[in-house]
Amino acid sequence: MTTFAELGLPTTIVDALAAQGVTEPFPIQAATLPHTLAGRDVLGRGRTGSGKTYGFVLPLLARLSAGPTRRRPGRPRALILAPTRELATQIEASILPLAKPLGLKATTIFGGVSANPQITRLRDGVDIVVACPGRLADHMRSGHVKLDAIEITVLDEADHMADLGFLPEVRRIMDATPSRGQRMLFSATLDNGVDVLVKRFMTDPITHSVDSAQSPVSTMEHHVLHLEETHRLPVLVDLTAAPGRTLVFTRTKSRAKALTRKLVASGVPAVELHGNLGQNARTRNLEAFSSGAAKTLVATDIAARGIHVDDVRLVIHADPPVEHKAYLHRSGRTARAGASGTVVTLMTDAQVRDVRDLTRKAGIKPTTTQLGPGHPLLAELAPGERSFTASPKNPPVDNRPKKVTASGAAPGTGRGRRGGAPATPKENRGGERSRAAAAQSRRDDQQPRSSGGGRRGGAPAGSGGSHRSAAPAGSGGTGNPGGARRSGAPAAANKSGGGRRGGTPAAGAGAGAGRSGGAAAFSSGTRAGARRGR
Repeated sequence: MTTFAELGLPTTIVDALAAQGVTEPFPIQAATLPHTLAGRDVLGRGRTGSGKTYGFVLPLLARLSAGPTRRRPGRPRALILAPTRELATQIEASILPLAKPLGLKATTIFGGVSANPQITRLRDGVDIVVACPGRLADHMRSGHVKLDAIEITVLDEADHMADLGFLPEVRRIMDATPSRGQRMLFSATLDNGVDVLVKRFMTDPITHSVDSAQSPVSTMEHHVLHLEETHRLPVLVDLTAAPGRTLVFTRTKSRAKALTRKLVASGVPAVELHGNLGQNARTRNLEAFSSGAAKTLVATDIAARGIHVDDVRLVIHADPPVEHKAYLHRSGRTARAGASGTVVTLMTDAQVRDVRDLTRKAGIKPTTTQLGPGHPLLAELAPGERSFTASPKNPPVDNRPKKVTASGAAPGTGRGRRGGAPATPKENRGGERSRAAAAQSRRDDQQPRSSGGGRRGGAPAGSGGSHRSAAPAGSGGTGNPGGARRSGAPAAANKSGGGRRGGTPAAGAGAGAGRSGGAAAFSSGTRAGARRGR
């Protein structure tokens, strides 16, 4: 096996790689390094996870450290263009531990965050800029960065930048770099205009095609689960509750958000990643997934490229993608760098033809199984004991019986406006202003009276509802007939005259009040409250 030192890397970088646990080059690195270190333009073709990042980072660092030029304010020496913020961040993470011993500085530039810190770093001077095209073009137009000192330019995931519509910006950026500089382009495919970039900006490039996006991965298993639509969530919960990291893909941002909430509500620690999230939330969620704080990431195709998280054991296409390339890139989040992984596609009856065409174009022959929740195959695809956690928004329900006092009030209920003394009749007049409520009040005066709830207190169970209380149901008292203005569920049915914004009446009858009396109270109070609530 050829070593990094034998390929021509300086000792400082070789030692820094060893400190990172990297001692042997991947095939694409071994193939391209002799040419990139010599300053040649190189076109590297290979799917994500094949080691392309070090394929351009290592020669870039080696050549910059050996060059006589020093960094200047607003004029970086090397530029790496990436399609997404996440990929730019991970490229920078690969650079920093290797650049530090060489005395080189790097920074990222992308949208979704404040531009001022980026402008400050550019003004201070950096050697390497890792950027997304849009924000970099903004800084160029405002004069905060000039690319006339660029010695090396790298386009990473060029085909994905083309898919996202970045090619016009990429061409303008490339036009601003010196034509004499070295240029490297790495891509899974050469379609969608990538070949135009190669012809326009690269000089006699040497092409190395280690593997393409269509290359099968021997350590990756593909399964299609044919199920009913109503079984989609239970099957997803079963698979994601197993040990290990799982990456779930959806077609839309709204689907990713909704599915994340459903998984969390089902006890699966999950986070979301999509374009509607701010950069801080995207970074925080990705870190939670990387650290294991959340073992499931639900994402759109924004995570199909550049998400380098170790040990993703399972990729699930909760929504099958439209294009076969998206299927391949999504699936490439597992079985990376020689590791094994499993890819599962959920398919309903309406999706059979689409999934068949998708896998055929991708060159994949999956195992298809018709199943439902609890099928034994689920335990084979995601082995291990299922574990669930309580959602903060959905804590475990306490079904233990509550103690009830002689008056029918549960102990520990709040009193008064904010938990103090019980409210006086004067405090409850707000719900008695309609004629219907007043009539009901006269009828209620014939019944034994208990104290009315306060405006904001947790009303005792026997009360007829406070202004803002959420009174426990099923009590038998006869409190305020006007009902609560914003209460959750008024307590006794015979006394819950619907307030201005009251909820539904609780079941049960008060002491001395028949069902018909309770129904009349609810009806009259609701009509009165409805007129005032319009």
